[in-house]
Amino acid sequence: MDLDLISNILFAMVRTGTPLLLVALGELVCEKSGVLNLGQEGMMLFGAVIGFIVAFATGSLWLGVALAIVAGMVLALLFALVAVYLNANQIACGLALTIFGVGLSSFIGTAWVGKPLVGFGTLAIPLLSQIPLLGRMLFAQDLLVYLSFALFAVVGWVLLKTRTGLVLQAVGENPAAASAMGLPVRRVRLLAVLFGGAMAGLAGAYLSLAYTPMWAENMTAGRGWIALALVVFASWRVFRVLLGAYLFGLASILHLVLQGLGVSIPSNLLAMLPYVATIVVLVLLSRDAVRTRLYAPVSLGQPWQPGH
Repeated sequence: MDLDLISNILFAMVRTGTPLLLVALGELVCEKSGVLNLGQEGMMLFGAVIGFIVAFATGSLWLGVALAIVAGMVLALLFALVAVYLNANQIACGLALTIFGVGLSSFIGTAWVGKPLVGFGTLAIPLLSQIPLLGRMLFAQDLLVYLSFALFAVVGWVLLKTRTGLVLQAVGENPAAASAMGLPVRRVRLLAVLFGGAMAGLAGAYLSLAYTPMWAENMTAGRGWIALALVVFASWRVFRVLLGAYLFGLASILHLVLQGLGVSIPSNLLAMLPYVATIVVLVLLSRDAVRTRLYAPVSLGQPWQPGH
């Protein structure tokens, strides 16, 4: 392969991995607080349809992004009220949220399927975008990709270097002890869930306003579920989330690359690669359950209420 082809593959890998990175960062923060939210797929789709409708109706892409974030937070708030404050089963609530989000987005978006929209275009940074191989990959992307880089840096800094990160992890490890120290456990979990919803909404907006500027039912194509697996694959470590998102992004475009190289494999089989990769990763991780439990937040998925 020549350098131009490799550069194009790396460019597409980052674009394809960006929605996974965004939603996985949100889920990572959520799980660090001890809350397991399986509703990422539904929140992404709801954010995608709201972002597209608003951008199409107003002509403002950034307003669409903002309201997509709000849409994700609204569904996240619904989940938090039931799972965090009413202590309902988090797995059941997350699955219900996904079903609700998928159905609601399909209902709202019926009249908007196939409508054209000029989405975010690439913004090449002078000189830096001309660097061989890495230039186009890192410095010739759209604004939402650049935003994902910034959000990754902020989340990493907060989790690893600030008191906020320590509080978040204390709540996720032992909420009873954190409460005894005077930490507002439920408020911390609520804010973490809302952040996860905001990131899922932003990921949905990226899909409908930048990656493929259009609205189509189920356009997330299981990315919310892949992001959930990605957090486990990354062992709840923020830098591994970045690596895993781009690896899954590469797996997602590999079938196009192989077809372009003339590999005679049915396209449907090649399109299964990212999902096969997800299953393989989970199988490999399940072989070392002790190590997985070692890195997972101790109270993950466990309800908590004051006085217990």
